[in-house]
Amino acid sequence: MTELLLVLVGLAVGSAVAWLFAQQRLARARADHDARTTRIAALETLEKELGKQLTDRQLEVADLRAALDRERTERARAEERWQSERRNLEEQRRFVDDARDRLGETFKALSADALNQTSAILFDRARETVDAQLGRREAAIEKLLEPLHDALRRAEAQVRDMEHARQHAYSTLEERVRALGEQSRMLERETHGLASALRGSQARGRWGEIALRRVVELAGMTEHCDFSEQVTAEGESGRVRPDMVVRMPAGRTIVLDSKVPLSAYLEAVEAATDEDRQQALLRHAASLRQHMQQLAGKAYWKQFKASPDLVVMFIPGEAFVAAAVEVDRELLSDAMEKRVVVATPVTLFALLAAIAYGWQQQRMAKHAEDIQKLGQDLYERLATLGAHVSGVGTALGRAVEAYNDAVGSLERRVLPAARRFRDLGVGSRDEIPALETLDQDPRRLTAPEFSVQLEIAASAGTAAPPSLEAPSREQGTNTPA
Repeated sequence: MTELLLVLVGLAVGSAVAWLFAQQRLARARADHDARTTRIAALETLEKELGKQLTDRQLEVADLRAALDRERTERARAEERWQSERRNLEEQRRFVDDARDRLGETFKALSADALNQTSAILFDRARETVDAQLGRREAAIEKLLEPLHDALRRAEAQVRDMEHARQHAYSTLEERVRALGEQSRMLERETHGLASALRGSQARGRWGEIALRRVVELAGMTEHCDFSEQVTAEGESGRVRPDMVVRMPAGRTIVLDSKVPLSAYLEAVEAATDEDRQQALLRHAASLRQHMQQLAGKAYWKQFKASPDLVVMFIPGEAFVAAAVEVDRELLSDAMEKRVVVATPVTLFALLAAIAYGWQQQRMAKHAEDIQKLGQDLYERLATLGAHVSGVGTALGRAVEAYNDAVGSLERRVLPAARRFRDLGVGSRDEIPALETLDQDPRRLTAPEFSVQLEIAASAGTAAPPSLEAPSREQGTNTPA
């Protein structure tokens, strides 16, 4: 049974490997095939893990069975010892009974009552002694066998669990193998359907457009790429419609075309012999070369302003290019000479990522200009605000001077006359408190940024605010009036 299961597993693994080889030859024709291949590989890994777990569980079952046999052997030995002790106790009991009989016969002639009483006492004592010894021996044996009983119960429980797990693993593995076979058959049907669909120009063009859009999205260039329904141009042979136009910084553009014939490549993948495959690959390379020459003849770079002298021919798979270069090694160099860049999803992603980096740098430069302009405006506004603050300081200085003049006049002229009323007994007895002058000027703005206001005032022929002028005396002093 195990060999048959291994044969089935080997067949399944062989089928999966053959399918993976065919899928690689199809060059990832569809993204779902890769996902299914991953799932098949995961199932194979799970199958190996289940087989390994099954082997480990079988080894554990064998170890548990060996331990169970050892425990049973120990239990049998313990039971033998217990039976031996029981036989010894029975012999002792029989010995006591025999002794009682002999004592009864010996003392029967002397005194029937004394003999009966003595024999009864001896019998009771002997029975008590034997029963006590027997109870102690049985308790000791039970205590000795209790760990063995527990170990046997645990071993039996583990064996039952292992058997249940083994049956569950076998059923799960059978279901996985059956599902793997069903998925392989379904994948084969879908592969044939996809190959048939890709032979049609409409389906192939749609697939190429989807792959192109996906690469553009991954590169983050969706907002800078115009697809065929948006861009047209007039050429020498009439109106031309590229599949995509990539806008670059400084108003430059790159034209991209994704209409690539793949029928010959699909025939090469399905070829039964190496000769048929080689002929199909030659046709595939010839079709790519013909399409490259057609693109070179359209001269897209002449139809679009600020476009470099090249056009990008997008092929939605590295395997398509590798198969063509395998039989036509001059294909890529000839394409470059004709100003046609052959791009696969990987190389196109790198190209678009570089262009996206250029857009990012342009945005950063634009932001830097905006920040510089905003800083200049803020700087000018801060200078204006400083002038206003300086005016407030000047007004505060004049207010302090007026306050000091009022306090000086009050101290010199008003309060002496008012105090004479108190000397004449008129008015309150409380003294009029003395008023102190303020001896601190408002702090002046001395930062060089605010000197702009001085220059503006000088150019206008007006006096600068006092707070902006250079201080003529030591700051922080004031002479009261």
